[in-house]
Amino acid sequence: MKITVLTLFPEMFSSLSASIVGRARKEGQLQLEVLDIRAYTEDKHLKCDDYPFGGGAGMVMMAQPVGSAIEAADPEHRARRIYLSPKGRTLTQERVISLAEEEELLLLCGHYEGVDQRAIDLFIDEEISIGDYVLTGGELPAMVLVDCVTRYLDGVLSPGSLVQESFSENLLEYPHYTRPVEYRGLAVPEVLRSGNHAEIDRWRREQAVALTKKMRPDLLK
Repeated sequence: MKITVLTLFPEMFSSLSASIVGRARKEGQLQLEVLDIRAYTEDKHLKCDDYPFGGGAGMVMMAQPVGSAIEAADPEHRARRIYLSPKGRTLTQERVISLAEEEELLLLCGHYEGVDQRAIDLFIDEEISIGDYVLTGGELPAMVLVDCVTRYLDGVLSPGSLVQESFSENLLEYPHYTRPVEYRGLAVPEVLRSGNHAEIDRWRREQAVALTKKMRPDLLK
């Protein structure tokens, strides 16, 4: 998969050279390109934002540099173009799996008060939010989306790692334990040390249901 990120702050994405995303890039499962929107502005001072029409606090990213950057990065509109925005549809595991099936994604990171609506209307396919809160920009949400999608690319993780995890079957994942058997007076549940795989599966299912009822009862609806 190819993912292109358009941002005013490309240096923020250096962390995506580490961990599973970094490994996927090295092994060729993910091609990640981060482009600086300032390189596409027609302003001689490299300006990419201006005051909002109608007044109000903050600045708005201008349509021209955003539009030019998108056209340069994806001239044939091969990519699914996504604007990371608190107004967008909330990102879910189901949507992540669907996006992982795309050949190309283009992620636009807004900043300041957002992006001129005309750039969104002309060039963006959908808006996605990672939660009901506001960040200083779309860079962190873009990193979240890249990380989520990368996990579902062929060969990045072992298939078993993706079967029983949070949000599978609308349940949160069961608790995990490792050595030592006892830590500060708390012991690993006996059933996990029993070797009885049927009982272990039953316990894990019960724990997943109980945790979901406690932490996210809305998922059970």
